[in-house]
Amino acid sequence: MPLMPSPADDPRTLVSTQWLAQHLRDPDLRILDASWYLPGSARDAKAEYAAAHIPGARFFDIDELSDQRSTLPHMAPPIEKFMSRLRAMGVGDGHQVVVYDGSGLFSAARVWWLFRLMGKMDVAVLDGGLPKWQAEGHETEDLPPVIRDRHMTVQRQNHLVRDVTQVAHAAKLGQAEVIDARGAARFAGEAPEPRPGLRAGHIPGARNVPYDSVLNPGGTMKDPAALRAVFEAAGVDLSKPAITSCGSGVTAAVLALALERIGHRNWSLYDGSWAEWGMYEDLPVETGPAQPRP
Repeated sequence: MPLMPSPADDPRTLVSTQWLAQHLRDPDLRILDASWYLPGSARDAKAEYAAAHIPGARFFDIDELSDQRSTLPHMAPPIEKFMSRLRAMGVGDGHQVVVYDGSGLFSAARVWWLFRLMGKMDVAVLDGGLPKWQAEGHETEDLPPVIRDRHMTVQRQNHLVRDVTQVAHAAKLGQAEVIDARGAARFAGEAPEPRPGLRAGHIPGARNVPYDSVLNPGGTMKDPAALRAVFEAAGVDLSKPAITSCGSGVTAAVLALALERIGHRNWSLYDGSWAEWGMYEDLPVETGPAQPRP
């Protein structure tokens, strides 16, 4: 039987493994392995890519392709660096990009957000990632892809990112919903942060939507109706602008992708996230679960 794409396939947000299998040989398709793992996970993303990746995939190094001038982890790179690195990977204008990772749906969303930040819309996350691809028996390879240079133009979309000053202002005035993707224990300040030296807790007034709460078992994203229910159950007012946050701006992008999937277009990502907020003693911190609204 021919492979049938999922009715939820959207080449600007999320595509299924069936969709990718059907389009794998398209000349203008570019696949990126954006695997990245938390410190202490004992997983090596580059080694895993070298051992097995989806045919034609390039490795997107989230830590290297970042703003190396910043002391914060993997901050969004300057436009010029993004363009030059992607061009060297043979990714450019006119390409449909599909990003995946080795966890299912985790760090790939960060690269989806980076492309959006740079004004590139034809980019989607592979739903379920490499684990689902391999579980279904699709092919992998261990050979590096043949690279052909491709021109890339970029137009940064500044409304998709927020800095610490903007987040502090929005949180204080209640102008936006700050949505934290970390687990409940870290959000409440009951579990230590994986990065040393950070305070425990969360941005005052933030809502907690752990990134895995928007996923099904197996690492695929829930359908839009279920996603909306997750946000509403966490007390998120979806009529307000949303600012997503997490530990270092990776899983915050999973929530951004989920918001985009439910049609909530007025969102941005706090790039510094808790790696920044938790470092500064003069910024307020709350502990405990999110407080109910008066």
